[in-house]
Amino acid sequence: MNQIKQILLVAGVSAVTAVGSVWGYNKLTARPESSIGTTQNGAPANYAGFFDGKVTGAPAEGIDFTRAANATVPAVVHIKTRIPAKRQTNDVPRRRGGGGFFDDFFDDLMGYGPNVQPEQRASGSGVLISEDGYIVTNNHVISNGGEGVADEINVTLANRKSYKAKLIGRDPSSDLAVLKIDGNKFPFLLYGNSNNIQLGQWVLAVGYPLSLETTVTAGIVSATGRSININRRQSDSPVESFIQTDAAVNQGNSGGALVNLNGELIGINSAILAPNGTYAGYSFAIPVAIVKKIVDDIVRTGSVQRGYLGISYQPTENLSEEALKELGIPANVDGVYVADVSPDGGAYAAGIRKGDIITKVNEQVVTSGIQMTAQTVSYRPGDRVPITYRRGGKEYTVDVVLKKKTDVTTVNIGSRLGGELVTLEKAKARELGIAGGVVVRSISEGGLLGRTRMQPGFIITSVNGQAVSSVEQLNTLLGRITGSARLEGIYEGYEGTYTYPLNMQQ
Repeated sequence: MNQIKQILLVAGVSAVTAVGSVWGYNKLTARPESSIGTTQNGAPANYAGFFDGKVTGAPAEGIDFTRAANATVPAVVHIKTRIPAKRQTNDVPRRRGGGGFFDDFFDDLMGYGPNVQPEQRASGSGVLISEDGYIVTNNHVISNGGEGVADEINVTLANRKSYKAKLIGRDPSSDLAVLKIDGNKFPFLLYGNSNNIQLGQWVLAVGYPLSLETTVTAGIVSATGRSININRRQSDSPVESFIQTDAAVNQGNSGGALVNLNGELIGINSAILAPNGTYAGYSFAIPVAIVKKIVDDIVRTGSVQRGYLGISYQPTENLSEEALKELGIPANVDGVYVADVSPDGGAYAAGIRKGDIITKVNEQVVTSGIQMTAQTVSYRPGDRVPITYRRGGKEYTVDVVLKKKTDVTTVNIGSRLGGELVTLEKAKARELGIAGGVVVRSISEGGLLGRTRMQPGFIITSVNGQAVSSVEQLNTLLGRITGSARLEGIYEGYEGTYTYPLNMQQ
C-alpha cells in the first residue's frame, strides 16, 4: 500500500513539475502581441480603407457604362479617305519610320507598282466638338502617306448621313487635325479634364475599328505622360504625353474618343502597342489638355501658335556612361541636359545656360526632351512658364517667357538639323588641309540630316558654295535659307568632296 502511495506521489510531483516548466518557459519567451493580421470589427487593424469603412470583401457598387456610351456614340464619326491612282516619276512617298515596336492605326493598305501608285482607300475615326461641324481627328488619318493630305475626306455620322469634309488645319507634331462639315445642330462632346485623371480610372474608347460600325470598349487608365516616339514618323519636333489605357482598340480607332464615365472627352485615341503588328493590350490617347489648345489655335488662326523656350537639348536616355563622358555630360542625368541656349530666347533671358539640367516644367517632372516639349505645348508665345533646373548641385526655379520660333533667330542649328555639330579645331583643319569646317558628330533618326545619306564624321566646309568655318557661321547661313541648301564637305581618311542636298522647309 505504501508503495502505491509513493508511486502516486512521484507521478503527481512529476506532472506538476512538467506543467510548471511549460508555463514558465512560455512566460520567459513570450513576445509582444503583433498587430499584423489582427482584426477590428471584421477588418484588419491599420488597414488602408479602400472601401470607406466597408467590411473587406464586400462587393463593390456596380459600374454603369451605358450613359457615357450613349452620350458619346452620336458624336463620334467615321472618316474615310481616298487617294486616286497616280503615275509616279520619282520615289513614292512613304511613311517615315515604318514598322517598329509601336504602330499606329493607319499603315499602308495597298502595294505599289513600279511606275503607278494605285488608288488607296483608308478609314479612321473623328470626334465632333461643336454643333456647327468642327471635328478633331489624327493627322495620320487624313494623311496621303507622305507629307500631304488625302485628296478626298468623307465623314459619316452615327445616323448614317455622309458629308464631304474640309481640312481646317493640322499639326503633325502632336498628330492632330481639324476638319469641318457643313451643317448645324450636330451632336458633339464636351471637353473633360485630362489633368486630374487617375491610374485605375475607368474609361471608354469609341470609334470605328476595322471598318465596323461604332464600337465601344472599356478599360482603365494604366499610365499617364507616356512618350513612345511614334510622332517622329511625321515630325522633327514631336509632342507626346499619352494617356495609356487597356481599352481594346484596333486599326480604325485612330482619331476616336476616349471618354470618362460622365461622357466627357479626355483624349483622342492615336496609337497602339503592336510588337507583332496587332493590338497587344495597350493603347495611347492624346490628352484633351493638349487637344484643346491645338484645336483652338487651328480654328482661330489655321496653324498652331507654339511657344519656344529657346534651347536645344542633348538626348541622354539611351547613352552609355562612356558616351556621356565623351560629350562632357554628367553620368546619371535625371532631367533634360541643355546643349545650347539661344541668346535671344526666353530661357537665356531667365538665366538658363548650356550645361544646366532642366528637371521640371510647370512643376511637372521631365526626364526627356519630348516630355519637356509636351509640357510647353499648351502655352502660347508670351506666356510665362516656371522652369526648374539644376546647376552645380543646386536647384533653381525661374519663369521663362516663351517666344515665337521666328523670333528665336539663333536657335541652335544642331537641334534644327537633327544632329550634334561642333566647330572643327584649327589644328585639325590644318592637318586636313582645309580652312575650317563643322563636324557632324552624330545624326538623329528622323531629323533633316537623317533624311540624307550623310554619315557621322562628315565635315561641312561650305553651304551653297559659301565657306563655313564654325557652327555659328553655319547657323547664320542656313538661317537665311528657306528652300533647298547644298552642304559640301569631306570625310577624314577619304578622298574627294561629298555633297548632300537639304530641304530646309521640311
